[in-house]
Amino acid sequence: MASVFHHRLHLLQTKHDQLLHLPNEKEEVGNGIFDRYARPVLTAAHAPLAWKYDLNPATNPFLMERIGVNATLNAGAIKWQGRYALVVRVEGNDRKSFFAVAESANGIDGFQFHERPITLPETEDPDTNVYDMRLVEHEDGWIYGLFCTERRDPAASDADQSAALAKCGIARTKDLVAWERLADLTTGSAQQRNVVLHPEFVDGQYAFYTRPQDGFIDAGKGGGIGFGLSESINPAQVTQEVIIDKKQYHTIAEVKNGLGPGPIKTEKGWLHLAHGVRNTAAGLRYVLYMFMTDLHDLTKIIHKPAGYFLAPEGEERVGDVSNVAFGNGWIADDDGKVFIYYASSDTRMHVATSTITQLIDYVVNTPEDGLRSAASVQAINALIDRNHAVPAPTVSERVTNGVER
Repeated sequence: MASVFHHRLHLLQTKHDQLLHLPNEKEEVGNGIFDRYARPVLTAAHAPLAWKYDLNPATNPFLMERIGVNATLNAGAIKWQGRYALVVRVEGNDRKSFFAVAESANGIDGFQFHERPITLPETEDPDTNVYDMRLVEHEDGWIYGLFCTERRDPAASDADQSAALAKCGIARTKDLVAWERLADLTTGSAQQRNVVLHPEFVDGQYAFYTRPQDGFIDAGKGGGIGFGLSESINPAQVTQEVIIDKKQYHTIAEVKNGLGPGPIKTEKGWLHLAHGVRNTAAGLRYVLYMFMTDLHDLTKIIHKPAGYFLAPEGEERVGDVSNVAFGNGWIADDDGKVFIYYASSDTRMHVATSTITQLIDYVVNTPEDGLRSAASVQAINALIDRNHAVPAPTVSERVTNGVER
């Protein structure tokens, strides 16, 4: 029996080590806005073996998996002590999610989880499930993690075991290891998801991007990305929410939308990454989109490109909840490079890379949604007209650029 155990352990360790050290190649041709990569940066298989297996041959002679990991998804992100750190939503086979930190030296590959997942303190009303943490390094000196905390709806009947209440949980840390749990955010909305803390004080107060909704799944008459202020972070209370980006008919965000990570400050304005949801015959489709708000009036959108910024492609479209791209973490390096971390189909984590310059160009110069088919055609025709006005390259220019040989 010992030989079975040690043989399996050797195979598991070898395979796991190979996975952790796989290089992640950039795809050759992108869209000019960002670059995709060939492999996910994190999957369920990246979870440490010690999380899943009892490694004692006396108590687990067949080396059976004791605790299953189903998915790694929807990670917050931060540059921490020179390394790229993700606070990942890890979902077990039991459907419970928890948070764990994974780090990489280059942000593209080589991600490895810390030895232990995050031990998140509970409130007096314990969470049933926690997920989708947004990380923000605030000017008050703390790193905040805002996440969805889910509890069963006490008003639901015994026949309905899916009704839940969603709130915004708040925790903070100085080292990504020890976390202090604060009181849940309170607002005037029935439920809250996708809440993000602005990295700077606004008029001496903490600023929150919210997503008010009537129900656990449906936004109802509410919805849209909101904005509100709180005098305190503990407890945090937003008494007035202003919708800055509403859901809208026959767009990528007609069912609901929500902010992803905290915004990036640029000389032109605040860059935002968000998700939009629309309905299809095959179910809900989640994509990512971008917009920019004014540097001083955070409720004023000054640029918003039409359509999606990133959508699931190829194998990304298949998973536990198919046809989903969801992003709640990005990192802007000092050199202007941006690492955009997104999950595909609620199953695995990916990275796309761009630059501040490219993202500003995309957001500022991409046409906005005209909200009608005719307006879309007008935008294409205007682009064609501009292209006709561009002088064609000469033969020598084509040869120099490698078009002809």
